[in-house]
Amino acid sequence: MSDLRLVVFDVDGTLIDSQDFIVEAMNRAFGEMGVALPTRAEILSIVGLSLGEAISRLVPDMTARDVDHAAQQYKDMFIKLRAEKGGEAAAPMYPGARQALEALHARDEVLLGVATGKAKRGLDHAYHAHDIGHFFLTSQTADNHPSKPHPSMLHATLSETGAEAHQAVMIGDTSFDIEMGVAAGFHTIGVTWGYHASDALISAGADQLVDSYDALLPALEQIWGKI
Repeated sequence: MSDLRLVVFDVDGTLIDSQDFIVEAMNRAFGEMGVALPTRAEILSIVGLSLGEAISRLVPDMTARDVDHAAQQYKDMFIKLRAEKGGEAAAPMYPGARQALEALHARDEVLLGVATGKAKRGLDHAYHAHDIGHFFLTSQTADNHPSKPHPSMLHATLSETGAEAHQAVMIGDTSFDIEMGVAAGFHTIGVTWGYHASDALISAGADQLVDSYDALLPALEQIWGKI
């Protein structure tokens, strides 16, 4: 049995507050297509899903061809916004996020990973802008996996690290993150500063909720202490 501890983070809404980028890019994309703009709450409710799945949920009657077109428009608008606002650094990390990563990374038995609905190119930009890529041994993106809450990304984190699911924890701000963690046999921690309400995280099966990064390490110790 492995003694490794694996901690996998979502990105948008968990590590990085990118909501303004996401909402504006989606509105610009839909505006270019002449599609009725979703509300801010509707857009944030689908953060974490792969792009095609997210757009399909926002506009259920959109054809597959239009979904592909909208997805490309969104990517193009996000790239423009990145250039206008000075890159991914304009989307700040949440308070305490870096310190938590540093503390966990310093522990020999703890391995860190990411499972995100971002494309690899977007994740690479975020890593570079915030200088956090070196913390993560495994990084799973929407390019090579089904959309959350399918557990494929988390299965890949186990394969790449040698950790075991019962020693692993998924940390995220949406019900999709929590459902993915449950499906993969991970412990789960929901963060309340992101894009889904606390009751949605609890309904999805979160083992614990934390209200700040100061509470994250104690929550992890509590989980590992029961293993």
